[in-house]
Amino acid sequence: MIWKNSPSLEGLNNLSKNTINENIGIEFIEIGNDYIVAKMPVDQRTKQPMGLLHGGASLVLAETLGSIASVLLIDDLTKEAAVGIEINANHLNSTKNGYVFGTVRPIKTGRRIHVWEIKIKDESNKPICVSRLTTMIIQNSVAYVKQNN
Repeated sequence: MIWKNSPSLEGLNNLSKNTINENIGIEFIEIGNDYIVAKMPVDQRTKQPMGLLHGGASLVLAETLGSIASVLLIDDLTKEAAVGIEINANHLNSTKNGYVFGTVRPIKTGRRIHVWEIKIKDESNKPICVSRLTTMIIQNSVAYVKQNN
């Protein structure tokens, strides 16, 4: 397992409380040795005016998965944090209802830069979106303020 912080589904879902993840219904459903899966409903919270899954909602799912994956690779969360610095996506197909499922896997995980691939599929396994997220590991600002005051 590549994760340095022993993840649990309950713990990951608790991180979503009072965030955009909770507001649009993102739920973590599987943790593997080198991947994480989350699902998101395609409903009034995540659709665009034409009734299709909004591309921005797909990007929220992708960035959520990649950012959480980076957090799980940090040795000391009191000293470091993960922030997204670049995201791109190709919207491959549309969907109008049900759930989409995002799976994040590492492309490169260095000391300061992580690159993640996120594949989003619908319930019939049809590809909806493929995304790449780059995160940077930075000094945790709370730890920095305490250390320098």
